[in-house]
Amino acid sequence: MSVSNPLVLGIESSCDETGVGIVRGTEMLVNAVASSMEEHVRFGGVIPEIASRAHLNEFVPTLEAALTAAGVTLDEIDAIAVTSGPGLSGALMVGVAAAKALALASGKPLYAINHLVAHVGVGVLDGGKLPENLGALLVSGGHTEILQVNSLSEDVRLLGATIDDAAGEAYDKVARLLGLGYPGGPAIDRVAKEGDPKAIRFPRGLTLPKFVGTAEEPGKHRHDFSFSGLKTAVARCVEQYQKRGEEVPVADIAASFQEAVVDVITSKAVRACQEHGLTNLLLGGGVAANSRLRELLAARCASAGITLRVPPISLCTDNGAMVAALGAQLVAVGVKPTGLKFSTDSGQPVSLISLVA
Repeated sequence: MSVSNPLVLGIESSCDETGVGIVRGTEMLVNAVASSMEEHVRFGGVIPEIASRAHLNEFVPTLEAALTAAGVTLDEIDAIAVTSGPGLSGALMVGVAAAKALALASGKPLYAINHLVAHVGVGVLDGGKLPENLGALLVSGGHTEILQVNSLSEDVRLLGATIDDAAGEAYDKVARLLGLGYPGGPAIDRVAKEGDPKAIRFPRGLTLPKFVGTAEEPGKHRHDFSFSGLKTAVARCVEQYQKRGEEVPVADIAASFQEAVVDVITSKAVRACQEHGLTNLLLGGGVAANSRLRELLAARCASAGITLRVPPISLCTDNGAMVAALGAQLVAVGVKPTGLKFSTDSGQPVSLISLVA
């Protein structure tokens, strides 16, 4: 099946957003999102069972709202795309079950696609065709990855990833230590503006070079990330102030922590691009909203001659439009639909852009 300018319905339910988007080719018609974030605030993080239940409650209203806003019917849709992974297993199952039901009832082809590659695919909705020699930096609550995008529909490779906490997860945990609440990203970004990013030198994980004799070697984690040690360093810092009976300098700690995170992320992303001949970089994921990350990444990309592309913030967070956008690209080039006989994959690698039937 190959359709030029296909009309695709996208369904996203990998975490706490119930997203339904409708895209025609590279044009977004609607991006409807229902978030259950408020239900997770008192727990300081996403509770999978609550997220799954929220998807069950919100899917039909969100679908109906999307179809109405786009002014289309299910009969007019050319294909349906759904996130099959990675993500929370229970949450993924809700979206996949809904997509299968819709595909079975309507007779439409179904594509099971990769959540992370969809974050890259959303770039076509903000500028059309993606450039060649493209890298992608995805930073969110569950993921921190550097990708090489040789072909959006056929060839995406993982260059580096977190080996423990993702950046967004570290933000949430540190925000809790500082009493700033959940979600931690926006809270720390806001408070950090009032602090000194050089007040405390927190560790930069996996940044020290590996030496063999006197020669520096890249090491297997050259492009990978680790934020667990940084999180622990912040905890020890807070404890020391409390033991001495001193007021914890929340703004300085927040600013110093944030500087450590974005320093590592941006330096590794730029180096990965340079070493793999990537002259364009797309930033995606919820943490793309972080002002300091965008500022430092833009500066370092400019210095390295790398063109930085950042989609609108509403398209960086999890949403159905990004799923529909990638689905439309797959339909347009004739990628075979997945069909109904597939399961969710909470650890789906980026090399599996869409599941094979």
